[in-house]
Amino acid sequence: MSDAILFSVDEGLARLTLNRPTRLNAFNADLAHAWRDATTEATSRDDVRAIMVDAAGASFCAGGDVLDMASTMPDGRPLTELAGVINEGIRALAESAIPVVAAAHGTTAGGGLGILLSTDYAVVGSRSKLGSLYANIGLTPDLSVSAHLADAIGSRRALQLVLQDRLLTAEEALEWGLVAEIVSGADAAEEADRVRARAEEIARFWLAGAAGAYGQAKRLIRSQPSRTFVEQLDEEARSIGAAFDTPDARARVAAFAAASAKKAR
Repeated sequence: MSDAILFSVDEGLARLTLNRPTRLNAFNADLAHAWRDATTEATSRDDVRAIMVDAAGASFCAGGDVLDMASTMPDGRPLTELAGVINEGIRALAESAIPVVAAAHGTTAGGGLGILLSTDYAVVGSRSKLGSLYANIGLTPDLSVSAHLADAIGSRRALQLVLQDRLLTAEEALEWGLVAEIVSGADAAEEADRVRARAEEIARFWLAGAAGAYGQAKRLIRSQPSRTFVEQLDEEARSIGAAFDTPDARARVAAFAAASAKKAR
């Protein structure tokens, strides 16, 4: 794995850090392949039960590296291929039964918005800005933006965002349901540190609890569009039965029953 992604696993938490800070963590070929490798490794390891995605430098992710596109791509075929590589990582996160939190300080734009949408819980800073901006350079949404944005905020708001030269403030993103929490700091650097710290706290909360159940709940919600209503009910029934058979659930159910019986005396 290249230095474009910093990857580590600590007590069940896999941390993926976008690491092209001088380019606002915009994707070039190196970062695209590192992203795919890191996400597929994190979601395939038995010792990973939560994932955190953050970024080095002043911003989370500015999307694609436009300067790189202009200097290295003679036509659209390499861009299509590169998007396909990044999409493998997006699918790895979105389709996994592992909860994923994003620490998205600074600016998140273009394909960076798709990266954020591939996570399940997003923490941003009070100074953060989020938007599409594809049309500013004559391009169209990619990296799951058209697949996930309307589900996250509704089709009308999704259209408002992609059809305008607009960056949402952190407060607007929270109001629209695009992010879960806002963290403040005395300056941009402190705020970024606090965003990362809060995201890690959330991941550790999952790990300290029934991480497997959180992961399966995430999977049920994420995979629902591929099923009919009846099929989803069947999958819920199958999943809760499978969860009941796990040692973690057995212990938790027994503890709950014992505590309830004690209170009833």
